[in-house]
Amino acid sequence: MKDLRELQHIISEAVERLELPDAPVELYEPVRYILSLGGKRMRPALLLMASDLFGGDITAALSPALAIEVFHNFTLVHDDIMDNAPLRRGKATLHERWGRNAGILSGDVMLVLAYQLLAKAESRLLGPVLEVFSKTAVGVCEGQQLDMDFEKRATVHIDEYLEMIRLKTSVLLGGALKIGALLGGASQQDAEHLYSFGEHLGIAFQLQDDILDVYGDPEKFGKQVGGDIMANKKTFLLIKALELADWGQASELKDWLGPDNANSDEKVNAITQLYNDLKVREYAEREMETHAEKAFKALDEISLPPQHKQYLKNFADGLLVREN
Repeated sequence: MKDLRELQHIISEAVERLELPDAPVELYEPVRYILSLGGKRMRPALLLMASDLFGGDITAALSPALAIEVFHNFTLVHDDIMDNAPLRRGKATLHERWGRNAGILSGDVMLVLAYQLLAKAESRLLGPVLEVFSKTAVGVCEGQQLDMDFEKRATVHIDEYLEMIRLKTSVLLGGALKIGALLGGASQQDAEHLYSFGEHLGIAFQLQDDILDVYGDPEKFGKQVGGDIMANKKTFLLIKALELADWGQASELKDWLGPDNANSDEKVNAITQLYNDLKVREYAEREMETHAEKAFKALDEISLPPQHKQYLKNFADGLLVREN
């Protein structure tokens, strides 16, 4: 059984070998560019891992795994356009280099390419695999729409936020694992349990990300601490703080969220202190632990040898135990 790093390396090499048409240059050069920016290749590697765990052929699962990676990068291209983001992985975003229209069209062709790669799956499994992939793709789009809707709303509830991150982030993790399981010969029931494992693990990971954005060590976290606060992003911590705050605390929070208080260390310190007073970190950690427990419960239900389950448990523990 191959470890995750080896599988990530296999995906990276396969991305480099991916054959794309030469023309039109302005359509396919941006696609090559975004795929060359790297990343952890985590989702396609998990598809290969799931197939391997159930005794499948990694080589046969490689094209569907590439489909997941191409689709993921398609979502990043369009997300960057919607967010007007200038950088992706430290480099200029695709639309910054080639323009908004080229970004939209290159993203569109990436979605089609993902389906072409997925269609190379074993014929008897193609129907179930396409069903999972299509449902996953729709979920990601729904999650992105909810995220954009939240930016315009004064009030967002915790259950709405959890559903948004489930759709935007977690269903792709679960979908990749489920497709890999099906390709590896897993039963429908085991594939569903593995999907649930990935889904809840993804939610727990995003909640941890919310926590570390405020309380993490930037050297270990790998991101600017307080970035969500400066951007007025509606994270679990902010939503819970607004829910728990008394009149005075709510008024102070809303003042800091106003347009006159953007991008300041004072703002980050003040809102962090309010979070401390309201103990929202503890609420977020409990919610994270709840979803981690649900992930491990789903894992217990899977008909795999104990050592294979331990492999998945070790992966989950490594994902969720990030230093802060």
